[in-house]
Amino acid sequence: MPREFTRSERVADAVRRELSVLLREAVRDPRIGMASITELSVSRDLATCKAYVSFVGDYTDEQIKDAMTALGGAAGYLRSLLAGSLKLRTTPKITFIYDDSGIKGQRLSALIDRAIAADAAVSGLKEP
Repeated sequence: MPREFTRSERVADAVRRELSVLLREAVRDPRIGMASITELSVSRDLATCKAYVSFVGDYTDEQIKDAMTALGGAAGYLRSLLAGSLKLRTTPKITFIYDDSGIKGQRLSALIDRAIAADAAVSGLKEP
């Protein structure tokens, strides 16, 4: 009977859960603010992981750049905290990547809403 989940998927899930808690409780840098890990992938050899991060609230491009710099600087500290809480032979090296899919989704939704409103105005129909 084949396994449902690979080891790297199970480790990625555990790292994502623990890293979310550590970002909320252990990192005190005000530049990071409300960071949310949207996705985390671990390499097959469990040596590296990519953490995709988004930020809750209105952030300018400059604030996002500063927050990502702060996360990059805290990566070693977070890795050492992960090593203490997860029982792994090697703790993955963390690389943070900004995930802008939420912002793109909001922009696309706003465009669709405007197109529906414009279409309704042209045809004289009321919005549902």
